[in-house]
Amino acid sequence: MRVVKLVYSIANRLPDIEKFGLAQQMRRAAVSVPSNIAEGYARNSSKELIQFISISLGSLSELDTQIHIALELGYLQDSTEIQSALDEAHADLVNLRVRLRDAIGTRERTRSLGAKPS
Repeated sequence: MRVVKLVYSIANRLPDIEKFGLAQQMRRAAVSVPSNIAEGYARNSSKELIQFISISLGSLSELDTQIHIALELGYLQDSTEIQSALDEAHADLVNLRVRLRDAIGTRERTRSLGAKPS
């Protein structure tokens, strides 16, 4: 949510010519991150949550690129705060995805060890 708030603040400061271009793309990518996490969580499946976390990571990458574009075009002078928020969100999501994958692997190994031959 921190990323969303920062992006909306940045997008609101972009020139009017970018109102329906870069600003809109940045907002969509930012909102996509928590939205996909929520949707994945609602699926009640760790494997699906992992997939939606991966989609969120893709949206963070899009947003990172859009921030760099804004810098290159001179629309943004300092990206320190948003870059820090993006890096933190990325690390958190990667760590969550790893923990979920490890938990799934543990469950699957436990099942295979406890399975009785038919």
